[in-house]
Amino acid sequence: MGDKPTSSTAAPSASAMPSLPDPAELSTFERWRRNMAYVTGIGMSDEERKLYTTQIHLKRCEDRKYHLMQSSPGVVFMLKQLKLAGCELPENNFVCAPCDSVDRAGGYKPGVGAIVLCAGHIYSKDHQEHTMMHEMIHLFDECRFKLDWSNLRHHACTEIRANSLSGDCRYLQEMQRGNFSFTKNHQTCVRERAIISVSKNKSCPDMETARRAVNEVFDSCFADTRPFDEIY
Repeated sequence: MGDKPTSSTAAPSASAMPSLPDPAELSTFERWRRNMAYVTGIGMSDEERKLYTTQIHLKRCEDRKYHLMQSSPGVVFMLKQLKLAGCELPENNFVCAPCDSVDRAGGYKPGVGAIVLCAGHIYSKDHQEHTMMHEMIHLFDECRFKLDWSNLRHHACTEIRANSLSGDCRYLQEMQRGNFSFTKNHQTCVRERAIISVSKNKSCPDMETARRAVNEVFDSCFADTRPFDEIY
């Protein structure tokens, strides 16, 4: 998501992890030198700068992930509900990684129970929280309802629920995405983001087919807030 809806039929491909020394193993002077080189652009090649930036993004993603799994009411609640449903999600199944795709913040790997967090495309702690919850709702739906991801109605339903329940369509989120015409219409946001996601399904031939699939199931799936009592 940059921020675009997450296409959950396949997690975004993660680039090869950068090969840089662990900052904890560097001397104080060397850490200072690298920080200064990064800030000033002096004494650092483009490739080194790219790797250093990636390292910063990965550490930030990991730190936020750990904190959110301990303190976010929504994330903690979903972790509990997944465990109760028999699909416990260990910390290692949230994978912070550099992603090739530039238009998403995360993705869910169906059948595996792994969630990729695109470290370089997450712009705030709130954004990461919503991304984690979005993908956890997909996992919950797959666990409880035996989703067939090639069935566009199934895919549409879980996208509707994930966009509605994760916080993706809150007003401030839409403003941050640059959607200044957004008029607090939660349902419109949920519908449009679900259509875009379904249109990326390999079984979907075109946008009109995606729109039809979403519209056919929208009312019932939007009203289904499980495992929440209401929209989070």
